[in-house]
Amino acid sequence: MVKVRARIELKVGQNSNIPAEMLSFKGLSTEKEHVALIFKQADKKPNIPIVRMHSECLTGDVFHSSRCDCGEQLEETINKMGKEGGILLYLRQEGRGIGLYNKLDAYKLQNAGMNTYEANNHLGFGDDLRDFKEAAEMFRALDVNKVRLITNNPKKIADIQSYGINVVEVINTDVHIKDGNKNYLESKKLHGKHQLNLDK
Repeated sequence: MVKVRARIELKVGQNSNIPAEMLSFKGLSTEKEHVALIFKQADKKPNIPIVRMHSECLTGDVFHSSRCDCGEQLEETINKMGKEGGILLYLRQEGRGIGLYNKLDAYKLQNAGMNTYEANNHLGFGDDLRDFKEAAEMFRALDVNKVRLITNNPKKIADIQSYGINVVEVINTDVHIKDGNKNYLESKKLHGKHQLNLDK
């Protein structure tokens, strides 16, 4: 269930003072401190909300690493929801579930020529260890069981539906190609089957 709702204002790029509520939860399956950001009271309106399940990426979200597109996807989502409303779940599952330190170990292997999946596999991890059970618990705590999901990742769609959340629409993010992440995006498209148009 929802523990605390606190009003905050966000700054993304040139856009300042984007109002939202940040929610904490209790009773989730693990003790991870996942949060939800609610824009324009999207959880209280009768229409099916736009949502995104965004897994924490310290290197991309905070330090704007050129290696991935996570920070750009997060900013795109916040700007979109600031205008249209929506629910953003920020999930503490760094590195597709392997944790920050292991992700840095994977970066070292990627520097030597492996792609992001090969590096994780070499360290003894599966392609993607994230589990979205708690995301479903958070949606249910908000009385949301139908969503319009922002993602390019088919795993997210299948996983959240397996936990009883009905995805009625999939909204792809833009493709954020920059110096340093082209191979990463190609790996996500070819290996992870992400819906990415890299020919733009």
